[in-house]
Amino acid sequence: MESRAAAAALAGIAAASTLRAGILRAALACISLAALAPLAAHAQSGAPGPLRTAAEVLALSPDMARRELPVAVRGVVTAVEPDWNGKFTLQDASGGVYISRVGAPPAIGAVMEVIGVTRPGAFAPVIRADKVARLGLAALPPARQVSIERLMAGVEDCQRVEIGGVVRSVGITTTRKLEVDVSLGGYRVRVFPKLPPQVDPQSLIAAKVRVRGTVTMSFNAAIRQLTAVNLFVPTAEDFIVEQPETHPPFAQAAVAIRDIARYRADATLGERIHVRGAVTLQRLGLDLFVQDGTGGLQIQTTQAMQAPLGRTIEAVGFVEFVDYQPVLKDAVLRSVDANDPSPTPREVPFEELRSGLHPAEFILLRGRLLARSVRPVQREAGPFSGTRVLCTIQNADATFTAECETPQESSALTLAPLGALVAVAGVAKYDTGDDGKMRTLNLLLPTPASLRVLENPSWFTAERMIVGFLILSVILAGALAWLLTIAKKNAMLSAAVAEREQAQHELQRAHDLLEQRVKERTEQLQVEMGARKAAEVEFRAVLSERTRLARELHDGLEQTLTGIALQLDAATRLFAAKPAEAKPPLELARDFVRQSQLELRQSIWALRSRELDQFDLAEALAITCRQVAAGGAVAVECETLGARRRLPEIVEENLLRITQEALTNVLKHSGATLAVVRLSFAPHQVTLVIKDNGSGLAPERVAADRERHFGLLGMSERAKRLGGRLDLSGPPGEGTTVQATIPLDDTARTGAHADAPVI
Repeated sequence: MESRAAAAALAGIAAASTLRAGILRAALACISLAALAPLAAHAQSGAPGPLRTAAEVLALSPDMARRELPVAVRGVVTAVEPDWNGKFTLQDASGGVYISRVGAPPAIGAVMEVIGVTRPGAFAPVIRADKVARLGLAALPPARQVSIERLMAGVEDCQRVEIGGVVRSVGITTTRKLEVDVSLGGYRVRVFPKLPPQVDPQSLIAAKVRVRGTVTMSFNAAIRQLTAVNLFVPTAEDFIVEQPETHPPFAQAAVAIRDIARYRADATLGERIHVRGAVTLQRLGLDLFVQDGTGGLQIQTTQAMQAPLGRTIEAVGFVEFVDYQPVLKDAVLRSVDANDPSPTPREVPFEELRSGLHPAEFILLRGRLLARSVRPVQREAGPFSGTRVLCTIQNADATFTAECETPQESSALTLAPLGALVAVAGVAKYDTGDDGKMRTLNLLLPTPASLRVLENPSWFTAERMIVGFLILSVILAGALAWLLTIAKKNAMLSAAVAEREQAQHELQRAHDLLEQRVKERTEQLQVEMGARKAAEVEFRAVLSERTRLARELHDGLEQTLTGIALQLDAATRLFAAKPAEAKPPLELARDFVRQSQLELRQSIWALRSRELDQFDLAEALAITCRQVAAGGAVAVECETLGARRRLPEIVEENLLRITQEALTNVLKHSGATLAVVRLSFAPHQVTLVIKDNGSGLAPERVAADRERHFGLLGMSERAKRLGGRLDLSGPPGEGTTVQATIPLDDTARTGAHADAPVI
């Protein structure tokens, strides 16, 4: 009756507030338009300035909000709490935002102007207020009906919303505020209402309510993630009881435990179920298990009630499914004075457990104790502090675990020998699939005495086997020491024999070393003789080159200088008598100088090929052709055929010398205007062709060249040293062709004929 009276009082308050809500909405709209008019005009003007709306602040990323952008917003205070230290939520026409400040808290419904900067907040962007001004009072913004999905997504943070659901639990927070858990759509929202004094909060459980308030979020600040949704209700009129619980919680008949998850035609969404049974297990601050004649059930409650094992209790709560098993949540407990027999554990076949039978029932199983672990347990709810012993047990059908929590370490569990045959009595806790069949089994033992040793393990326990292994190891170590002594004596005899053999080996090694040194000295003398011979050949080559240079300087440069001197003398004589006739001798002297430069350049080329230091043969030939063409007398073309590759150094050096000598002859004797240098690469040979369009080969000129300059003879000798040949052709008037063909067999590639100096 009291709960119905309280519900009626709340319904009356809600009806009385309906008219006032319409008036408040109209007033809020007017105030909002008046407050936003200057902001709209400022935005249309395009002038830069601070953020003007809550939506602009909420649209910032955390990095942007961390820059402390200026803000100037106006809105209505929708939520403020005494323990917020002056902080509040502000809502304008675009949305709501959290205002961070220190000072006196404003009143709900106050129209405030906030000037400050943006901050990233711990979940959504907020405003750090530097200055606030109260502009008046206004009605709260109308609450929008939103879906639970939007609430749980966090997008309605600091907004006025309206939701409907079923009250699941009522409690008092650590800050002495009333907290009502409202369930809707499979989710829970924590509601903090302002109720009239005559309303009993416990009468709200299982009532259908409609709530209007401001959304705030609980979050993990370290990772900026949402953890729960809160709804702060500013007035009693915003908490409406639409339908209270239709009957007192314990007035309805108790439902058999096996029937709570079965089909019932009279089942109603959000109704509480009344069950009755004997306590088989209680874990303080976590849950308890009860059992009647039809089955067992796990019950979760926040009620601080200790129920001894075997005590008959009644519970009303909401049925939910956890890991495909029914669980009674948010339960209210009541002890019953009854003479119901205490449940005794019943031994059941493991195949029935595998099929999903006997969930949460008090059962008995047997098996071998395989392993055991002990760890501390600390739960603030309850509170409870103690130890948890976890045993691994195996029987013929499967392996399962047995778990027991006690305020202190229990010797009954920790002293049971591993390998013993034990009987354990506990509540079956399944891990099942959606088909209801068991995957893993964990027995929750009420007390340490729930584990009994039926048969001690055989004498050959693990500990005894370890001791036996150690004794055997000591015996084997002694035997090994005796064997080592015998082996040491044998080793001494073997060492004496080995020393004699070693002496013989050393003598043989000394003999072999002497022979090796004689052989090395002989080879060294041969190398020195070869080096001396090479030095003599090189000296002869240097003398030969000096002779050639002297001959070239005498035949070329000296004769040219003599001619220049004669022409200059003639020009001197003519200039004194007939100046006009002195010009031809001077021009002839200039031609002699130009010819001397060309011959001197050719001599320098013959001394050293700098091109091969940096380029391969083809590029060196191209550079030589460009140098010859730079003189302007003869155009020189250079081309390469075949796959270019590096040749042995002696081959590249001699081919370059042949090219330079041939081009020198073209410049001196051919009278040509064009010369072509063609280098052809083949797999086993390389061919060099120098062809001009000059006067060809005159027999007397060839003979003179062989006798005086040795040009053709030198080119022919270079080709022969490389194992190749030099072909010379050139009918008179058809130009001259010089072709050198060098084989690239193993002999040529390893430097055959390299002992003959090439300069």
